[in-house]
Amino acid sequence: MEGLYQHTNKQVHEVQSYMGRLETSDKESVHLVENEIQARIDTIFSNLERLEILSSKEPPNKRQNAKLRVDQLKYDVQHLQTALRNFQHRRYLREQQERQREELLARTFTTNGTHKKILDVANMLGLSNTVMRLIEKRAFQDKFLMLGGMAVTCVIMFLVVQYLT
Repeated sequence: MEGLYQHTNKQVHEVQSYMGRLETSDKESVHLVENEIQARIDTIFSNLERLEILSSKEPPNKRQNAKLRVDQLKYDVQHLQTALRNFQHRRYLREQQERQREELLARTFTTNGTHKKILDVANMLGLSNTVMRLIEKRAFQDKFLMLGGMAVTCVIMFLVVQYLT
């Protein structure tokens, strides 16, 4: 039992070092490192099952201590398993965000189709082309009024801050 315990404990420490390598590995090799970690964790779990059986066969005066050591190893391995799952989840979310970002960057935004649809709807409502041109001209003028108002507001705020403080 002692030999298997030492071997399993050594494997737990190796998995911990692999977890450190997982954070620094590149995108291509991260899957290989994850698979290696998962295989080692599975091996450790099978060793722990054998250790539990062996600890129950220990003499009564050593049984409590043996079970405590096995439980501690089991606890450590469960934390490693959780850390691996968290890393995989974060990586999955990061990849998903990158895909969404690429999709947004690849998408072309056009307003011509929307503008044409608005004109078609307005024509269906009975608005003439002259009225539509007046509305477009007014919207263009309103944009300059808004920009001018924003500039005047900024100047007034600057003057208030400059002279009242």
